[in-house]
Amino acid sequence: MPTTPPQRDLSADPRPRTGRVRRRAAALVGALALSALVTSSLVAPADATPVQPAAPVRPSGPAHPSAPAGPSPAAKGPDLGANVTLVTPDQPQDEVQARLDAIAARQIGNQFGPERDAILFAPGTYGSADKPLAFQVGYYTEVAGLGRDPGDVVINGTINVANQCDAASGCIALNNFWRSLSNLTINPAGGTSCTPGTEFWAVSQAAPMRRVDVTGATTLMDYCTGPSYASGGFIADSRLGAVTNGSQQQWLTRNSTVGTWSNAVWNQTFAGVQGAPAQSFPDPQYTTLPTTPVSKEKPYLYLDARGRYRVFVPKVQRDSTGITWANGSTPGTSLPISRFFVARPGDSAKKIERQLAKGRNLLFTPGVYGIDRTLHVRRAGTVVLGLGLATLTAEKGVTPLEVADVAGVDVAGLTIDAGAKSSKALLVLGQGHRKGPKGSTKRNPTAVQDVFFRIGGPHVGRARTSLVVNSDHVVLDDIWAWRADHGEGVGWTVNTAATGVVVKGDDVTATGLFVEHYQRYNVVWTGERGRTIFFQNELPYDAPDQAAWRHGSTLGWAAYKVGDKVRHHDLWAGGSYIYTNVDPTLHLTQSFEVPENGGVRLRDLVIVSLNQAGTIDHVVNGVGPSVAPNPLGGSSIAYLRCFPVC
Repeated sequence: MPTTPPQRDLSADPRPRTGRVRRRAAALVGALALSALVTSSLVAPADATPVQPAAPVRPSGPAHPSAPAGPSPAAKGPDLGANVTLVTPDQPQDEVQARLDAIAARQIGNQFGPERDAILFAPGTYGSADKPLAFQVGYYTEVAGLGRDPGDVVINGTINVANQCDAASGCIALNNFWRSLSNLTINPAGGTSCTPGTEFWAVSQAAPMRRVDVTGATTLMDYCTGPSYASGGFIADSRLGAVTNGSQQQWLTRNSTVGTWSNAVWNQTFAGVQGAPAQSFPDPQYTTLPTTPVSKEKPYLYLDARGRYRVFVPKVQRDSTGITWANGSTPGTSLPISRFFVARPGDSAKKIERQLAKGRNLLFTPGVYGIDRTLHVRRAGTVVLGLGLATLTAEKGVTPLEVADVAGVDVAGLTIDAGAKSSKALLVLGQGHRKGPKGSTKRNPTAVQDVFFRIGGPHVGRARTSLVVNSDHVVLDDIWAWRADHGEGVGWTVNTAATGVVVKGDDVTATGLFVEHYQRYNVVWTGERGRTIFFQNELPYDAPDQAAWRHGSTLGWAAYKVGDKVRHHDLWAGGSYIYTNVDPTLHLTQSFEVPENGGVRLRDLVIVSLNQAGTIDHVVNGVGPSVAPNPLGGSSIAYLRCFPVC
């Protein structure tokens, strides 16, 4: 095994699947290809990794002047419950290590269980070069620093996500969902002979990294075991040195700084990232925007200098680049915890709704909440924040959460599950274009950050639509809407869901939109001047035949549909993949369907046929190449640089 990651473009490697379960063992050819990669010392071709500036030099300890010099004061405020583990610098490291290892042991294999955890580090330094603090992050686990800025919490060690290994599937990261890392500094230390001084974050969807400062190497694949596949992730407001993308098939990095980045694979996207590879799609497959048009970082919990809990709400940014904390603290507003209702598992929807009616913000502590009546957010500026991927489960066919036509709301850090009785939607923003209270505005937009929707998986779930955006000027930042392809309650007539995301509002911006397996259009966008930076999609696996998956003369339903009357819309870096394992003969006419009026522009598109099942006839509107099952196994891939013209 090499002691440094391989630097070779893996764009030809197939994405592994078998049977109905999406994230499973690779075709043998793919496994052999990646095995050869990780056991060799091959050097990448000269053009595989663009030349990057050297990684910046950063401090090894707390950098923010408000960081306590000694042990942190005890946290002052409400009890956050048994599912929150508060770590302080004065706790013996052996004790801390044991507690974190116990959480990992419970959560690493817990893909659909009810357990939820938040591991919160008080300001200070943990571990050392001689005795690093190193631990794994499993399902439904949030790891976060409680400082005002990332430099206030320093980990000398690693916080890793590794491949999941079993005899049937080998070792892959395609199922490494539902976890997060934020607001701290990592000085990578320790590790095995394969992993010295490297932060491993081998994840797929719904596993964001935010506000993290990694002073050494980072890898987005676990190259110590094979075949090492991973599929899709999100980094924002972070500063990283050398990054090995490796087998990550698609990824979005936004408003960050990187030293180097290796390997493009299918679709690597950068928006407002200092040090990013130059625009070069499709050879290699880098999509690079110099700035992010609009962004609003996720609110976060922290401890002030007196040890009191507060929630910080970052300020909206426009045409921005780099991290928000480069020249001091992130700009924004600090809210005392006293302005929040701290919800705990077992609290009824009626009780939570009553607190919202009083004008309180919401902090959901880790757990699963049965929501049998809609929670209404009616006050401008309300923050609804989940810890430990807190999960709202629809009951009685309700819509769990609705936001009125008000400005400046943040909904962040939640998983929202459909229930057995079908809901019209799982989250609705605004009531649409009508007279009434002024809603989300350009100056004060509503934002949805790290919110993940599930139709099936842990249990039977049904919903017509997962996310409906009626308001204008909304920011959608890292959304995964998933009609389950594996788990419990899965089947064409079982976990029914027509559309993942519907956008009717104007001037809506999505940065990181993952929408998968819905039975009709996966995304329908009818609002004007919409913008999507990075779209990742898989079409439904389980349509029983072509008659069940077509409308009129059109075969299947496009992944991304822009309304026929829309005059202006922009999409950068769109990927759509087909794998119809129930009927491998199925065709899709096109993955993208848009009006042809000169004002709707698509750039850097990729389509893929996976593992000899399913054909996409065209990329967009009957234009572009097709992808069909590869007779040699693995995947077939096609690209379209732009539509209608470059």
